[in-house]
Amino acid sequence: MSAYHLPDAEKLAAAHKTLHFFAYLVGAGHHIAAWRHPSANPAAAISFDHYRSLADIAEQGVLDAVFFADSLAVNEQSHHGILDRFDPVGLITALAPVTKNVGLIATASTSYDEPYNLARALLSADRISKGRAGWNIVTTRDLTNTTARNYGRPEHYEHSIRYERAEEFVDVVRGLWRSWEPDAFTYDKVSGQFFDPAKLHRINHRGNLFPQVDGPLNIAPSEQGEPLLVQAGSSEPGIALGARVANAIFTFQPDIPAAQQFRDKIRDKARASGRNPDEVYVLGGISPIVAETEAKAWDLIRELDDLVEEPKILSFLDDYFGHAIDFRQFTQETSVADSGILALPELRKDFWKTHERISGREKSVTLKQLYSHLTGVSFLPDFVGEPEKVADNLIRWFEAGAFDGYILINPLLPRDLSNFVEQVVPILQRRGYSPKSYSHPTLRGRLGLIDG
Repeated sequence: MSAYHLPDAEKLAAAHKTLHFFAYLVGAGHHIAAWRHPSANPAAAISFDHYRSLADIAEQGVLDAVFFADSLAVNEQSHHGILDRFDPVGLITALAPVTKNVGLIATASTSYDEPYNLARALLSADRISKGRAGWNIVTTRDLTNTTARNYGRPEHYEHSIRYERAEEFVDVVRGLWRSWEPDAFTYDKVSGQFFDPAKLHRINHRGNLFPQVDGPLNIAPSEQGEPLLVQAGSSEPGIALGARVANAIFTFQPDIPAAQQFRDKIRDKARASGRNPDEVYVLGGISPIVAETEAKAWDLIRELDDLVEEPKILSFLDDYFGHAIDFRQFTQETSVADSGILALPELRKDFWKTHERISGREKSVTLKQLYSHLTGVSFLPDFVGEPEKVADNLIRWFEAGAFDGYILINPLLPRDLSNFVEQVVPILQRRGYSPKSYSHPTLRGRLGLIDG
């Protein structure tokens, strides 16, 4: 089998008939107050046993993958899961031998790494996991240049340069991953041939931002050929990159029409890039809260919200917008319009378009609501309530062509992931929308992305 054949159209079509789930794991949970909850381990983000347990829960639910984000700089305003955390590539490498089926996706930056180093580290994780690794491609956001200074640079790359670098970076990494054909290493003791020289391919890359990368990489491909590529950029350059190379794109959308429009755009751009659009899975970011009744589910949300200190919200926004506004003069109920954010010249023109969940209603959005949006805790009412209701709406959005699956951004861990796996997944399985067992040993194979 060649790991680099184009995916089989029938396998892709079959894989799109069921829902796909990635679980976004960050410490005690994505909610800013998760670590203060009575059930939480405040040091969860630096506990390997915690992440191993969460991966076990994901495998019990036959989820496709667990997903680890990253940040390369911290300060006094950083999220609890960011302040004290593992390197994602190191974490998935450690999880590989203690998990069996679930995919392991690590975030890594094209702005603050070198293609050869990252290609080697990720393919090592892929080999150790027997073809279950993935790379979430990011260019890194850095309004205050704190990340840049951590890496010895006076300032961060300008937005267009970041994406020019990302495009070339990804091409170099993929070229290095394909340095060796899958059956290049013969290990023939009789003839003395360790590998077949005809199946070694130097990439001899010559580019604008990476002037010379010769290769080959010093590790052969895994069972799935190369790690799964994931991306979440919502700007036009980000969408273009994702549609050209990504296998999974995650997004936040406020309703079915907006999600349909985004997914159609991704698929159209993928088709224009010469790809079968079914090679790209669009995953909606949601924060499902499951309880016996809808009222009890909202009580769980309020329980977390009541633990949020207003200064934390304001200091987060102060940092997010590069200290351009003194948010200490406001309260969390101050409107975005009254805060002066809309007049910031530093904001790109497409800022509110990028954040479509609140685009068009900025004047009525409070700073607390803006904070919740920017931190990715997405309490869409469709996914808050009884298990049957949540399952019904997951299917409704899927059947409407809004998403190919979902990335579960759990506010409190392990509670919310366990509740989803134990209460919602069995309903989806009974209805034929989720598998009861893993269909393929590799992550790409489960998504129909390899031909064997």
